[in-house]
Amino acid sequence: MTRLLTRSDLLSVLDIGSCIEVLRDGFRNDDRIPAPGLRVRGDLPFPGTATALMPGLLPGVEAYSVKINAKFPGALPALRGVICLHSGVDGSLLALMDSATITAWRTGLAAALGTQLLTRARCAAGDPVVGVVGAGAQAELMVNGLRHFRDVRDLLVHDTNVDRAAAFVKRHGGRVAGSAAEIAQASDTVLLATWSREPLLGLADAHPGQHFTTLGVDEPGKQELAADLLEASFLVVDDHGLAASTGVLAEAGGSSRVTADASLGELLRRGRPNQEAPSGITVYAPVGLPWQDLAVAWLAHQRAEANGLGRKVDLLS
Repeated sequence: MTRLLTRSDLLSVLDIGSCIEVLRDGFRNDDRIPAPGLRVRGDLPFPGTATALMPGLLPGVEAYSVKINAKFPGALPALRGVICLHSGVDGSLLALMDSATITAWRTGLAAALGTQLLTRARCAAGDPVVGVVGAGAQAELMVNGLRHFRDVRDLLVHDTNVDRAAAFVKRHGGRVAGSAAEIAQASDTVLLATWSREPLLGLADAHPGQHFTTLGVDEPGKQELAADLLEASFLVVDDHGLAASTGVLAEAGGSSRVTADASLGELLRRGRPNQEAPSGITVYAPVGLPWQDLAVAWLAHQRAEANGLGRKVDLLS
């Protein structure tokens, strides 16, 4: 039997603290994952792309995930698809669940974890101003995730859709800004989650000691930060190989001077950020990994099983 978990089912069993902990544990152990996951992307004769992430694997979890998404930037929601959770014992399909929800939670909360790790020392000196560029679902989870760690009192928000930015501010507080450059000028921490195909911010927009988390570098052609800003920063990625082939390093204009200083897993195992950039600027630029889908999907499945949530169907009948 296969358990079907809708968005409302998932929201009833997921909580921010537990998701952050399974993601933190996954990063700490990502050097022990038995096989690297694949990200497959295909162009379509429509205004979108088809993507698949597989297999999601984690030490100690007798299951794996396969995620299939449609990404259509002009649609609402822009991402739709399913996550298939399979038994690692016999391959049976344990669950089918909404991928947009799992993706937003694992992406936004992993980004919050990386942001907290790279900014916690400077946050001890006072409450930083947090700026948001792109007021979508992933930004929502980033802000909520940061609030799991600390107060976020002063929030600036910019989106090309002014109504969406205003609605974000209504939910989270703060005020609307007119541009990404205005966000960077006034913020200590800048969170970007857009579909931009050209840099929104460069080194001239940054100031010493600032932090940037950029989520819009998860496939070829997307870019939010210019190469000069990346070059001047202490740059952290989630996976060195994917960052170079499809992520932030691939989109850095071909500059051989831009290299990743560490992965988030390496920092967590090291126990401290060890930031070395003379500018004091830090950047977290993840691609998003298959094991992150599994971490959150497995948590949701276990809780749904315990509480009898979702509909069970026999796909072989």
